[in-house]
Amino acid sequence: MSLPADNTALAAILNRHLTSLCREEGLSPETIAAGLERGSMVLLGNPAHGAAPVLIGQPARVKVNANIGTSPLCNSAESERQKLAAALEAGTDTVMDLSIAGDLKAIRRSILAACPRPVGTVPLYALARRCADAGKDPARIEPEEIFEEVERQAEQGVDFMTVHCGLTERGAARADEQGARKLGIVSRGGSLLARWMKARKKENPFLEGYDRILDIARRHNVVLSLGDGLRPGAGADAGDEAQWEEVVMLGRLARQGLAADVQCMVEGPGHVPLHLVRAQIESIKTVCHGAPLYVLGPLAADTCPGHDHIAGAIGGALAVWSGADFLCCLTPAEHLTLPDQEDVRAGVMASRLAAQAGEIALGRPAALRREQAMAEARKNLDWEGMRRAALDPAAVLARRAPHAHEEACAMCGDFCAVKMLRPQGTPWLFSLD
Repeated sequence: MSLPADNTALAAILNRHLTSLCREEGLSPETIAAGLERGSMVLLGNPAHGAAPVLIGQPARVKVNANIGTSPLCNSAESERQKLAAALEAGTDTVMDLSIAGDLKAIRRSILAACPRPVGTVPLYALARRCADAGKDPARIEPEEIFEEVERQAEQGVDFMTVHCGLTERGAARADEQGARKLGIVSRGGSLLARWMKARKKENPFLEGYDRILDIARRHNVVLSLGDGLRPGAGADAGDEAQWEEVVMLGRLARQGLAADVQCMVEGPGHVPLHLVRAQIESIKTVCHGAPLYVLGPLAADTCPGHDHIAGAIGGALAVWSGADFLCCLTPAEHLTLPDQEDVRAGVMASRLAAQAGEIALGRPAALRREQAMAEARKNLDWEGMRRAALDPAAVLARRAPHAHEEACAMCGDFCAVKMLRPQGTPWLFSLD
């Protein structure tokens, strides 16, 4: 196998976990090594965190991320611990701490300590919070502070970081032009940097200092998630000039990262009408040289507040079928408020369903085996088998509990279609004599 020669942290993690990764993913060592070498896969795992590494990039299983974190209006460390537990119980593969209020370093430390899965962050948030606490405009952030914060979080053990390196002065200006977009810039990181560039009349410091960020990431095996600061926040903005301006730059940065032996994935669109999803996913993957694509949804409709996890799952399933590798879940609270633990759980389950549906369409063996197991269990009215095959076993138990003594479900009872056509001799309500 050939691995990036200069990324010794990645090589050490891969050598230690290769056997288990092959078993979990159903892939050969050669397939995994080749994917990492050409940049179509990344392995999340900072040695300082010590979590079980996670492989991102098809044909590995499509993974799901859960976002948690404080806000200025809802700031409770205990609530974040509960949300982390809910996300893990629901089966998330990774967690991102998007906290923007409170002692961010302490919150991050507690999440890293409690999370056995890879943890991601957005370093810009910590810098913006520091400015706000000092009563300063985020446009006052100095470039040197950026590199110090990225290094600090890498040393703390963060496994992957969203860095908005692809947002340029020109791209931000185009998104902000009068009438250019229905909804302007909706990325929190993107808007912070657009404000910085507009006030300073300078290019994006993340882009200008990309080589330094690459050096930090390589030493700690931090996967760079190249953020989509100009992602569409309304379906009407999908595929506009500003979005593609950034995507082209993200492709260049992903290629530059690969040449520097740094693992990179690319963040994808937010709101995209269903008929445009496939073209968006395939085009982004092409422009970004096959780098793993990490998508938020995408939301197939804008008009679902309170149900955006469903809109995201609809778009997410088609995105997976079209080549997306990593789904960032949306919750019922999206666009409305900070999610609670039940929202996080619902969001993770919706994205896991999207991943399963997409992988069924792709003919992935593991997804098809799960479907077959469910069909067999339903044929036999084997409720324990159904529970084992279900994406959400706890929901099966909870819904089944009031009628667990019955063979059939409570909807059909004695009129169960499966029981109705059993061979003669099976006990039944009616007699055929």
